[in-house]
Amino acid sequence: MTNPIKTDYLLVGAGAMGMAFADTLVAETDATITIVDRHARPGGHWNIAYPFVTLHQPSSFYGVASRELSAGRIDETGFNKGLADLATLPEIQGYYEAVMRDTLLPTGRVTYLSSHDYQGSETQGVGKVMNTRSGKVSEVAFDTLVDATYWQNAVPANHTPSFTIGEGVNFMPCGNIAALEKPPAGYVIIGGGKTGIDALLWLLEQGADPDQLTWIISRDGWMHDRAATQPRPEFFKKTMGVQAAAFEAMANATDRDDMYDRLESCGYFVRLDPTVRPKMFHAPTISRAELEALRTIKNVVRLGRVSHISETEIILAEGNIPTSPDHVHVDCSASAVQNKNTTAVFKNVRITLQTVRAYQPTFSASFIAHLEGLGGSDMDKNSRAGVVPLPDTLDDFVRMQAANMMNQAIWSQDKALQRWIRANRLDGFSGLIRSADMDDPEVVDILTRLRNNAMPAAMKLQSFLL
Repeated sequence: MTNPIKTDYLLVGAGAMGMAFADTLVAETDATITIVDRHARPGGHWNIAYPFVTLHQPSSFYGVASRELSAGRIDETGFNKGLADLATLPEIQGYYEAVMRDTLLPTGRVTYLSSHDYQGSETQGVGKVMNTRSGKVSEVAFDTLVDATYWQNAVPANHTPSFTIGEGVNFMPCGNIAALEKPPAGYVIIGGGKTGIDALLWLLEQGADPDQLTWIISRDGWMHDRAATQPRPEFFKKTMGVQAAAFEAMANATDRDDMYDRLESCGYFVRLDPTVRPKMFHAPTISRAELEALRTIKNVVRLGRVSHISETEIILAEGNIPTSPDHVHVDCSASAVQNKNTTAVFKNVRITLQTVRAYQPTFSASFIAHLEGLGGSDMDKNSRAGVVPLPDTLDDFVRMQAANMMNQAIWSQDKALQRWIRANRLDGFSGLIRSADMDDPEVVDILTRLRNNAMPAAMKLQSFLL
């Protein structure tokens, strides 16, 4: 075995969070970083994502702090018409290639080991990595290990379904529908999350008849209206007005169900079917045009989870439905994040990347890198990097919002940290607030409502956790 590579930080994972962490650490410190990733290119799960995927939040919120991803346009066609652009898969893949090639590597302080698998540490401060092409094992001597893979992403291409599939069933992962050359008897989309939504919307855009589509949803979920997440100044009143109304909804709610009703009434939440009460929240963002398109699909199956698919029948927890060998069964059931447990971000010589702000993984990674650059004890850094847990159940939404608002309150007491947040392009809404026209009474009213209801909302959320 050759002499070990020596580095300040061994960063495992060149996905979205890993790249955002590396970008900020390189920009704000003189540290050296060795980045290890099993893919041949940076970008993590984007390397194997389905071909028609796009971001579901505006591109301005995504990527690394030093380089804009958004094209700066308002979409003029499609389901996102009238809203800020959503980066496509080729745009995202090219973006991360450019960040690595043009930003990180030219510093001379970044070593990038693509197609390498991290095999762990045998001794303190020394890790082993294996080249997956040659099988060669190398050692990396490091001061700090950064785990950017803790919340493991799953995509349809590498997902193993939780149900069994009989012989003769036409079954495929989500991305394969783009390669079909002739129409099947029908499409059965299994999964009610973002992947299932993406598959259905793509099929509808491609001209599929809604009556050809069967959508199996084990649990309905609350979704965000994308129009209320826009970072551009012309959307200030909509975006910040809904946020102010959401704080009021939380502050005035009598119980959790009442809170969800109020959040829907004010435009913070939307749901697929007004007659079906959602039972989960995975934080998808959707446009009104997309929502109306999904509502044209009438064959929506709500009989629990799939347990088995045969040539003639789909068996679910609460009943069975017919199918045929001529139907295409599309697996969209993978959960985007496999591990939703939390742990301390800073612990001894290990940094575990997790979200410290709701809905914003790349901002969170950049923020954690900034804290690391500032130095201080693990206790001090963790006090400003409380983990905001990823949501699944409706109770998880309360936990997520409570943790998010706690962090915001702590950060607001640190003027230097506030300046850094406002200057970070991934923050998004700070720039929106700076653009506000303070001579407009409606704008002033929105900001006043935000300020006056933030603390009552946080206190109400805490009471719901008791």
